[in-house]
Amino acid sequence: METRNSVTYFVLLGLTQNPKEQKVLSIIFSLSYILTMVGNLLIVVTVTVSKSLGSPMYFFLAGLSFMDVIYASVISPKLISGLFFGQKTISFQACMIQLFLEHFFGGSEVFLLLAMAYDRYVAICKPLHYLIIMRQWVCIVLLIVSWVGGFLHSVIQLISLYGLPFCGPNVIDHFFCDMYPLLKLICSDTYVIGLLVAVNGGLICSIVFLLLLISYGVILYSLKNLSQESRRKALSTCGSHITVVVFFFVPCIFMYARPARNFPIDKSLSVFYTVITPMLNPLIYTLRNSEMTNAMKKLWRTKFI
Repeated sequence: METRNSVTYFVLLGLTQNPKEQKVLSIIFSLSYILTMVGNLLIVVTVTVSKSLGSPMYFFLAGLSFMDVIYASVISPKLISGLFFGQKTISFQACMIQLFLEHFFGGSEVFLLLAMAYDRYVAICKPLHYLIIMRQWVCIVLLIVSWVGGFLHSVIQLISLYGLPFCGPNVIDHFFCDMYPLLKLICSDTYVIGLLVAVNGGLICSIVFLLLLISYGVILYSLKNLSQESRRKALSTCGSHITVVVFFFVPCIFMYARPARNFPIDKSLSVFYTVITPMLNPLIYTLRNSEMTNAMKKLWRTKFI
């Protein structure tokens, strides 16, 4: 029997084998990647430079945008090159690095969204104590905890997979290296590992998603005590958060909160949380936020002048 070392590279089948569809998708994903990078970097720079955006909400938003920049860069360039140039091979080490980084930043984003929901809960439900509860060091700790949570999640995923024997074939029916498509290529029993992946990925996503729904439910219930203007502003902010949460968590839960099996729809759903969500985050968080849009206009008008 061959050992894992005999598999030095993998072949990513990608989203489609049709050459015309590949060219069209390469253009679409290239544009979406450019929008993702420009939009998220614009948010990071604006929040960093603008003194008017010093509240914890914008601190977390800048952290989310930074995560999205790296998260998208881990997956999109390889996806685009595979579609446009036909470069579908990836070395074993590069595959493991992609797997680690994808789950690291994806997991960190899961916990950061929970921290952002807590920030909104305090701001809306306990406005008089907001500046006391959400002090600067508390925000920094919450951000660090998000990173640590994502790191631990990713390390568990990588360790559970790295030592297993890959005996061939080396063809991954996906557009990036992920747990379930890789488990399909292992020549030993993966039942226990599949359960670990479901617990470490699917269960965490499901619990965090449930906590987010509860927190936003409490927030929406408390809006009846606010003025009409405050209610409108809170609904706008929470609406954008809920949109991001649904786009990110629903596909993730479907992908990981199940036994280790692969379905034809998996690749299409993966596009949502790897490509579409990082691109939509800047639009969702800025277009309906007058403070952010005004800060951007002021910043770039000053730079231009």
